Amino acid sequence: MPSLALPRRIALAALLAALPASANDWTNWRGPLQNGVSLEHYKNAGKLAEKPAWSYPARSRGAPVVVDGKLVLWGYKGETTDLIELLTVLDAKTGAKLWEVEIPDYLSDSIYNRYSIGAPTVDPETKRIYLVSNAGLFLCYELDGTKVFEMPLMEDLGRMTFPNSRVGSPVIEGDLVLIHFIFSNWGADGPAADRAYGFDKKTGELVWWTLPGVSPPVDSSFSTPVLETRDGKRVAYFTTGCGNLVCINARNGKSYWRMPLCKNGMNPSVVLHKGKAIAIHGDENVDNSEKGRLTAVKLPEKLTAAAPGTDTTVLPPTAEVWRNPIGATSSSPVLVGDTLYQLTDGGELYAIDANSGKDLWKKKLSNANLHSSPLFVDGLLYCPMMEGKLVVVRPTDKDGEIVQEIQLSGSNSAQCLGAPVVCDGMLYVSTTESFHAFAIPNEGVIVDPAPQAEIPTAGKAVALQIIPAEVAMFRGGKQSFRIRSVDANGMVVSPKVEGVKWESFIPATAKVKATLDAKFNAQGELEAKADAKPSAGAFKATAADGTFGTIRGRVLKALPITEDFEAYQLTEQFPADQANPAYAFAYPPLPWIGARFKFQVMEKDGNKVFGKSFDRLLFQRGTVFVAPSTLSNYTMQADVMTDGSARSKADIGLINQRYLICLRGNANKLEISSNLERLSQAASFKVSANTWYTLKTRVDTAADGSGVVRGKVWPKGQPEPEAWTVEAKVPRAHKQGSPGIFGFTPMNQKRVFLDNLSITAN
Repeated sequence: MPSLALPRRIALAALLAALPASANDWTNWRGPLQNGVSLEHYKNAGKLAEKPAWSYPARSRGAPVVVDGKLVLWGYKGETTDLIELLTVLDAKTGAKLWEVEIPDYLSDSIYNRYSIGAPTVDPETKRIYLVSNAGLFLCYELDGTKVFEMPLMEDLGRMTFPNSRVGSPVIEGDLVLIHFIFSNWGADGPAADRAYGFDKKTGELVWWTLPGVSPPVDSSFSTPVLETRDGKRVAYFTTGCGNLVCINARNGKSYWRMPLCKNGMNPSVVLHKGKAIAIHGDENVDNSEKGRLTAVKLPEKLTAAAPGTDTTVLPPTAEVWRNPIGATSSSPVLVGDTLYQLTDGGELYAIDANSGKDLWKKKLSNANLHSSPLFVDGLLYCPMMEGKLVVVRPTDKDGEIVQEIQLSGSNSAQCLGAPVVCDGMLYVSTTESFHAFAIPNEGVIVDPAPQAEIPTAGKAVALQIIPAEVAMFRGGKQSFRIRSVDANGMVVSPKVEGVKWESFIPATAKVKATLDAKFNAQGELEAKADAKPSAGAFKATAADGTFGTIRGRVLKALPITEDFEAYQLTEQFPADQANPAYAFAYPPLPWIGARFKFQVMEKDGNKVFGKSFDRLLFQRGTVFVAPSTLSNYTMQADVMTDGSARSKADIGLINQRYLICLRGNANKLEISSNLERLSQAASFKVSANTWYTLKTRVDTAADGSGVVRGKVWPKGQPEPEAWTVEAKVPRAHKQGSPGIFGFTPMNQKRVFLDNLSITAN
């Protein structure tokens, strides 16, 4: 039928995909066409063998990528305390392990081993591997295993984690690598939102960031951005944790439009078809009480960026070309010509006319499906199902013929929750027990030409793009920048601009009018003197032709760090609600990551203290980082308190080197944890409400990589006990990490407070 002829008639899709390394390399989880379709087909192809050609003992809920004969797998091994994430590179034909790195989890909310829901990405130009781990480590490796950079997004930019562990995949666009998650950074970016970040793919430096949806989000999202050229711009489409389909400029991050679709987070990636973006979700619609919709949205021909401080353009309901009432929580559609194939949560495979949205047929493949998405190659759909089987379907005009069903593991507990990929006649699929490779029997592999993206030509320079766009410096430090000019569409005009004039800059929309206590020297370096104040702010650079750009940054104090909050002026007024009277407060310290809308400076017992805000229920758990992630070997101490009663209290804790030492109010214990599923050790301690305690923590590491995490607590004002209340010996200790503060106020009923924070070297 016409829809199966796509591999031979690929010209119409040429603008949909970025340039891959070669047509049959699979460098990202959606493949060379960004829609789950392979460019391979075979001479005299046969059925898959019932047993895999080889297997590898790594578990995964995602998809591998393949480049230059090497398979790159993101998975995990272990169960609870021994669970560790893995980045593994195998020989794609034999399964022989070439190298592997272990990636520890820390401070995440992930539960039930919901790991590796996503995929690595390989840059076709540099052959570098990019991955964001469950805990938010942004990693870059050479294909030979050499680490290029590692960035802890949680601590450095406020990337938040959620129990469902949805991570997704980075995307390569030109000299950038793009990601999007829920971030709660500092200043104007302190409120949590689904933000996209663009980094220099070679250095890891931040180039731009954007908020294309709304704040606050409802959930996380692992929708992987899909790229195209439209209106002379390189753009990215994805769905968000605030239930929007969005469009941003992939070169400068400017937001163009959003389309509200869902009252919860949306996870599936979109596909592009004849000027439409097709998206699906499985939750309540924004315009009715029904759950789920597959929708086609007409893409605007002209794109105009939102002005600073204004909302992104919201597409009207009339932009919806068609709607189909089926739904899916996180399975992405596959587009083959004019036919869309979609797996639903109920395990049904639908064939849908992409022009009209009408059902062509449906086939029951299983009783349930969650994350997994189909793969189309050489006229067949490969559908991994939740009960651990791979179903091979030959679609026709009227029906789907089940060609094969292969049980991928002998255990009934093994699940298929990822997406299969194919390269050079080998099909790869993950389960939650192991990873499998199947050879597709054939007498020759034929690969259609890979599509090439139409990259716009740069026009007149209208702005400066300064790299890095955000910095964090210790007092006494310096920071240099690269400055390039870009046109109105974000395309680079000149890679180097010199002779700019720098000046302090306060955005008109800033609620806190703050400046950075640093200056630019004659060499163009930002320099913070040894006695600079801990501060945060922005600078503006203007070139001779009047074009300009901005950067923002933080100046932070190295150890020792102390804060008693007495210098803060309580000039803001928090309104009363049914349970609480109005009160005066100050915004939290501006340079602290993730503090905005989670904590405030307020008055308690005659002192100014750091108190948990009840502003948003989403933040009943709040994590704040007060210094860079490079710190290590330090001791933290603070006075802490929970209000409430004997039956209802809250939790307050300190984060030391990626370990949480927390006073659990209702549980009456002092607990050491990292991820609660991976490490949790506690000692009993009777917690009285409305009573101040002193909490002290320390982490010591040994030469063999092991360590000891310690915590003690005692009533404030009494002598410090010699013994530690709780100690945890860990075989693999975190060697560095940001000091931080944690508060949990269940359903925002009882507050927690902190005062007299001290962080000193061991």
